[in-house]
Amino acid sequence: MYKRTKIVCTMGPACDSDETIREMIKAGMNVARFNFSHGSYDEHHGRIERVRRISKELGLPVGILLDTKGPEVRTGLLVDGKKVAVKTGDKIVVTAQPTSEDFHGTAEHISLDYLALPSEVEKGSLILIDDGLVALEVESVSGQDMTCVVKNDGLIGERKGVNMPNVNISLPAITERDRQDILFGLTENIDYIAASFIRDGESVRGIRELCRENGGEHVTIFPKIECALGVENFDEILEASDGIMVARGDLGIEIKPELVPHIQKEIIAKCNAAYKPVITATQMLDSMQQNPRPTRAEVADVANAIYDGTDAVMLSGESAAGKYPVEAVKMQASIALETEKYLPAHAPLEVPADAHGTRVVNNVVGMSAVNMATTVGAKCITVPTTTGRTARLISHFRPNMPICAFSRHEWAVQQMIMYWGVIPHQAEITQGTVNGTIVKAIETAKELGYVEAGDLTVATAGDPRMSVQLEDKVSSTNVAYVAQVR
Repeated sequence: MYKRTKIVCTMGPACDSDETIREMIKAGMNVARFNFSHGSYDEHHGRIERVRRISKELGLPVGILLDTKGPEVRTGLLVDGKKVAVKTGDKIVVTAQPTSEDFHGTAEHISLDYLALPSEVEKGSLILIDDGLVALEVESVSGQDMTCVVKNDGLIGERKGVNMPNVNISLPAITERDRQDILFGLTENIDYIAASFIRDGESVRGIRELCRENGGEHVTIFPKIECALGVENFDEILEASDGIMVARGDLGIEIKPELVPHIQKEIIAKCNAAYKPVITATQMLDSMQQNPRPTRAEVADVANAIYDGTDAVMLSGESAAGKYPVEAVKMQASIALETEKYLPAHAPLEVPADAHGTRVVNNVVGMSAVNMATTVGAKCITVPTTTGRTARLISHFRPNMPICAFSRHEWAVQQMIMYWGVIPHQAEITQGTVNGTIVKAIETAKELGYVEAGDLTVATAGDPRMSVQLEDKVSSTNVAYVAQVR
């Protein structure tokens, strides 16, 4: 059996050794995530180099994902650096000012570093500190001071993250630090960017332009949906993006947590319909930071995301800082393998109602390939591809056999790593004709052990000589047939 759901693992101190990374890749890690909220460029460079070296040694491709810090608001300094205790009903003044050694907060008066906030909140607005552990409700505003009422007992610490649900903040979606981090990532030839706190499609287009101007035209952009505006503007964000990350941690702070499961399902469904990969992230096996086994609820969470149609599931602190990084990967892989046994044989074989033009042609060919493979019991679906688009098309229909995809371009192989069910390989298979290319792809699949002589495979590709042109677009996939391996 092979795992079709992809696993994204966050790199960090817990998995810095060669042996740990090697075991994580062997256990099922497909993509290494580098969280640029933490760590220096030297640390990230060393880890990226290590992952790539070990990936090459094992012959198992691993994608590199840069996760931006994004715009953020943090609390200021406190007296003696100690946390302050607040109680329900207490009054506390929150001053918006740059963090400075000249001001140290107390239980009655603290600061945060977003200067425009007083003009953007109103009476009744909530200020949530440290992932919502402390909630403050704005009572009045005077200049840079916001008088608030404490809504629950708790501790406020220095430099803790601050969220303002339903407040339309004017912080830029891509900060100057994010720009510098992305430019650094491009020098490291990253494969994907997970862009934090994206609120509209224009922000995605800005990142794409930055990448294109600096040699990163093939970098795949995954906006992170983690605030109310991101949910509200999701359709335009999806249209501008290459994929989506459902970042449930901050999303569950910015909106009511009981709304998150339904929003997750809606996002995954829309990504599936758009043929764009989706990553489900945050707290999937959170208890495994400390424990060798997950809770039953966590197992169900991973499984339900797979049932919903996610392309990938993610580990955060579990792999970056937990006690059991390898075990966490093994557990996610085990859950995926077991869950995939009960998935439908393939997605409903019907053309989406909103499909038109060449998308109808691509859909029909993709559906036919999967239907043919299922009906004849094909050992795999063989996909020679230049850009990876055909592999993504076949992945959409969730076939119950491997999708063996071959491209001569390393960037296309790296992009295909994220696609559900796709096993990508870099290989020079172009033979001048479509038939010759398909034969070479099948021979390569045989050499790699995916098929044997006598097996059936379904091959699908695009033949430019017979491409269908509609509405100024050309179909990328127009060939599918059954072949027997010689």
